[in-house]
Formats: sequence, structure tokens, C-alpha cells
Amino acid sequence: MTTTENSSSSLDAEQVGYKQSLGRRHVQMIAIGGAIGTGLFLGSASRLNATGPALLISYATVGVIAYFLMRALGELVLHRQTSGAFVSYMREFFGEKAAYVTGWMYWLNWALTGIAELSAVAIYMTYWFPDLPRWTTVLVALAVVLIINLLSARAFGEFEFWASVLKVGAIVIFLVVGLVMVIGRFDIGDHRAGFDNLWSNPGGFWPTTGAYNWYGPILVMSGVVFAYAAIEMVGVAAGEMANPEREVPKAVNSVIFRIGVFYCGSILLLVSMLPTTEYTAGESPFVTVFTRMGIDWMGALIQAVLIVAALSSLNSGLYSTGRVLRSLGMSKQAPAFTLKMSKSGVPWAGIVMTSVVYVFGAILNAVEPDAFEIALEAAALGVIFTWGTIFVCQLRLRELVNKGVIPKSPFQMPGSPYTSYIGLVFLGLVLVGMAISGWQSSPEFWHKTTFIVIVIGIPLLALILTIGWKIVQPKVVANTEGRMGPHWTDEGASYPQDRSV
Repeated sequence: MTTTENSSSSLDAEQVGYKQSLGRRHVQMIAIGGAIGTGLFLGSASRLNATGPALLISYATVGVIAYFLMRALGELVLHRQTSGAFVSYMREFFGEKAAYVTGWMYWLNWALTGIAELSAVAIYMTYWFPDLPRWTTVLVALAVVLIINLLSARAFGEFEFWASVLKVGAIVIFLVVGLVMVIGRFDIGDHRAGFDNLWSNPGGFWPTTGAYNWYGPILVMSGVVFAYAAIEMVGVAAGEMANPEREVPKAVNSVIFRIGVFYCGSILLLVSMLPTTEYTAGESPFVTVFTRMGIDWMGALIQAVLIVAALSSLNSGLYSTGRVLRSLGMSKQAPAFTLKMSKSGVPWAGIVMTSVVYVFGAILNAVEPDAFEIALEAAALGVIFTWGTIFVCQLRLRELVNKGVIPKSPFQMPGSPYTSYIGLVFLGLVLVGMAISGWQSSPEFWHKTTFIVIVIGIPLLALILTIGWKIVQPKVVANTEGRMGPHWTDEGASYPQDRSV
């Protein structure tokens, strides 16, 4: 066996026990549905109100970065498929400490996001049942997605498939209705729809006066990034795909089309149908449009889709954190019980661990929502960090390929290394944008939530992760027999006789 084969088989050890049960339709719909969530259905309302039609530019720009991200991820996945995803790639190219930080940052992102989604489901249900206790909704919603995840990877795939069908179906209906209204220049309430609304909107296409700032569409890009969060789920699911060599390129290459149609197409029609001042935070802009049109039942359907989108996010959170925790557990960087798997190939212990955090977090959110708001913003750092690791790992992979150390991936990222550098610079600017918008959000310092997360939260997270690493480091050293560095050097495999990771 060659050195490369020895090292690869060592890295693949964490795949033992998983079932390759996700088929073509699951993968395609996971890829499609991962890009459609509450960020589009609900979060776009406040951004439209604060930015105007120029939000279209914001979504398109971030969409291009998201495409670069998926191409970088595609190259990594077809280099080596693993359910450990970003954690495993960081271990392979940068060593154990990098894998530890990546894994726990990704877990933090999903843990906090899942808590917020549970709370959101409880709020959405009050649309039909205003007197229903929120804790009841939280427990029922969590029980549903927990059962689905504990059954099998295929059960997860089936749920995501049908959730994506519903989300895509709702968007397609809106796009058809919206095109008819805009092209036909029909009245929506007391306003006439039409593409001329792009520049006749209050303040014009790119508002700069009054409550608007010229840099508004630029700053809002930091929020748009999180609307695309979860698009990287294909990387985690790749470890359980039946045919990743065929499915991953198809899923990745269709990203730019999905972004153009679903996101940019929806935003274009929304700004063409009503003045952006009509959209308000807390109400889906799609609900606003259909309500103005007098089609209340469609507004109710969109409300149902919001619940499905939140459940889909919860489902993805449990699925991915269970697998990432197991990858960490195999290197003694997470509690040993996270290694436990069911006969159907489900890392159930890590999934249960995350669900317990969901319950306590949802209770915290109900008791003291202001305190939790800062924790929720911290989840955004997890998204930025994860995207950054994908670009960094792709750069290192391509560097090793160019030096002849690793065979070329059959699905290479175009424009490398420049496209990954552009992605990394953009993510750095997102952090700057978050700090600026956070500072402007309130005259009171302790209400400048996002600013506090960036300026205080990042150093605090770094301190916590450093302390955690000091605690687990002795076990990691013993487990790896001191092999803490990356698995590759510029000359070849670092540990040709590797036994396991």
C-alpha cells in the first residue's frame, strides 16, 4: 500500500458505521432546500425596509461568494468523502487543534441556531393557536425532528426532501403569481406593480437620504450571509451519499441557478410589487404581498412554510452536530459517549446531546430573550468561521495537489486560488460590517448586540476554546501518540503508518 493510501485509510476510519443511504433525490433536494429558509421567508422583510431595492445587489453579491464556497467544498468532498466534513478536513490539512476549534465552532453555530428556530416555531404557531403554551410547541417540534434523526440517515433525507418540495413549491407559486402581477401591472392594494418600482421606490433604487445611508446595501451583506447559512450541508451529507462522485457536482453546479431564481428572483419581484417601506420586521414579505392582494389563504400557507423551514433547520442541526461531535469524539476532543452509534448507522449520542441543549436554550430564550440575543448573534460567528475553513482547506488541498503530493480532485474549484482568497477577504469584511452595523443599532452600549459579539465575543470565545483545548489536549496526545500536526507536508504524508484518527 502506498503512503497516500495508508494516510487516506487512516483518515477514513471515522466513516466506519455510517450507511451510504442518501440517494440522488435526497441530495438534490438537500442542496436546494439548504439555501431556502427563514432568512428568505422572514428575514428579508427587515432588510428590504432598511435598504430598499438595492438589496437585490446584496443578495446577488453574497450569492456569488456562496457559489465560490460550494465549488471549494465540492473539490474537498470529491478529494475525500467524510461525515466529519470540515472537522475532518481541518484535521487532515492543519492538525488536531484546528479540527477541535472548527468542530466546536460549528456545533456552537447549530446549537444556538436550533434554539432560535425552536422559539420561532412556537411564535409561528400562535398564528393559528394564540393561547397555545410555547413550551408545548417547543417540546413537540423537538420530539418530531429528534425521532426523524434517530431513525436513520434516510429518514433525515426523506424529511428534508419533502420539506424542500414544500419550500420550493411555495417560492415557485410566488414567482409565477409575482411575474403575472408585475408584467401585467396589476394593482396590489392601492399600489400598481411593475419593474419601474425599482427606481420609483421611495428614495430610488439605492436610497441615500433620510433614514437611509449610502453604505446600507453594503453593510446588510453581513446579514445576507446568514440567509445562505446551511448551504454547506451537502458537505456533511456527502459521507452518507450512495454516489457522491455523481451527485456532488450536480448539486454544487446548480447552486448559482438556485440563488439566481429563488433568492434574487424573489427579491426582484418583491421590490417590483410593493414599496419596500411596506415590508416590516416580524412579518414575512410574502405574507405581506398576498395579504395586500386579498389572498389570505396564501398568506396562511406561507406561515405554514415558515414552520416547515424552521423544522428543516432543526433537522439539519441535529443531523450535522451528531456527526461532527462523533468526529471530535474519535480524537478525544468531545465526550466519549458521542461515539455511540445505532445499528442503523446513526450517531445518536451526539444528536441527543444537542437536543438537550436545545431544550435548555429554548427555556432560557423564553425566560430572558434579551440575554439570549447576544448568544444568538454568536452563532453568526460559527457560520463565518465554517465558511472560512472551507476556503482555507481548499487552498491547502490545491497547494498539495500542485506539488504532486495528493492526486487531483475530479471536481476542482475554478479560478483557484484567487476565488478562495476573494471568499476569505469577503468574510473578513462581513465581520467589519457586523461591527459597524452593531454600533449603529442603538445609542445604548449594552444594546449594541452585534458590536459586542464581535469586539467582546470573539476574544471570549477564543479564551473558552483555549481553556477547553488545554483540558482535552493530554487525551488527544495519548490517542494520536503525539501525532498532532497535519497529515500532509509538502513532501508527503506525515504519518505513513497512521493507525487511526
